[in-house]
Amino acid sequence: MKAMKRGATAVALMGILLSGAAHAAGGKTLDTVKARGVLQCTGHDGSYLGFAEVDDKGNWKGLDIDLCRALATAVFGDPAKLKIVPISWAQRWPSLQSGEVDIVIKASGATLSRNTDLGLQFTNSYYLGTTKVMAHKELGLKSLKDAQGGTICIPAGTTQEQQVAAYTAKLGIKLEPVLIEKTEELEQAYFSGRCDLYAQWGPVLAIARAAKGKVEDHIILPDELAVEPEVMITRQNDDNWTNIANWMLSALVFAEQEGITSKNVDDIRAKPTSPQVAKFLGVAPGMGKGLGLSDDWAYNVIKKVGNYGEIFDRDLGKDSPYKMDRGLTNLWNNGGVLFPMVID
Repeated sequence: MKAMKRGATAVALMGILLSGAAHAAGGKTLDTVKARGVLQCTGHDGSYLGFAEVDDKGNWKGLDIDLCRALATAVFGDPAKLKIVPISWAQRWPSLQSGEVDIVIKASGATLSRNTDLGLQFTNSYYLGTTKVMAHKELGLKSLKDAQGGTICIPAGTTQEQQVAAYTAKLGIKLEPVLIEKTEELEQAYFSGRCDLYAQWGPVLAIARAAKGKVEDHIILPDELAVEPEVMITRQNDDNWTNIANWMLSALVFAEQEGITSKNVDDIRAKPTSPQVAKFLGVAPGMGKGLGLSDDWAYNVIKKVGNYGEIFDRDLGKDSPYKMDRGLTNLWNNGGVLFPMVID
């Protein structure tokens, strides 16, 4: 009897695993996107400077937006085959699960609960940043420990809420949170003096302070509340779609590593520097078939959107208004953590 029960259990378990594998293989996001003729990707309910900005004519730009364009180019060969859907932080997951957007590229971190409770899947990290706190210089704070009893503006519906709570508990201080969802309203609350402090992703604080033109009036405290890998987020059970997003990111990084830019990609394609580069640019076959894409998809991405370094410089770095340093979000061989997967 015991042997029979074990056998039945094994058969049942195998059935569950096979069912799960079949479900995973049946992911149809790529087919849906192709049939629709346009990629639906996340924007912002306003502007998230450097990452998702919209002008008064409805034109979008920023790091997250360029990643959306790169993904649209990988699928269609055309960055214009993209619809940016403006959504709030809280709308990210319902919009993804309902199919309103095909992927979330919105400065979003990979967390356990998002994976296990919400059924979301993550790519590799495309930006690594720390959560920081900015304070009005006139308060004379040296670190967050000096801010006992102060008010702190925090973006509602984000991981920063938990990070502030955990960090202040560790310090043994109490702060009064002011939770606001829209970035513009949040920054207005801080800069108008409604809040003593402003907790945010470090790059966003630096950009907000610079955009106000009052850098000397605000200090970014030395405390680092958390490090958060920003990732692209997809629905579970569609591994092919997650793979496509991952390889798109890897293509941007690989191109930068190999010195392939939007300006020289045609020259290198005409005379590849290695068999790996030949495959990458679609001269030799094999780059796209396993993903359901054309073999020249990576060439199209670099030609029409640029490599990772070009995108960063345009949106956040030396060619942008923000002049941000790459920091940890640099190549592995230049003091950072970005690396491409192996093209074999």
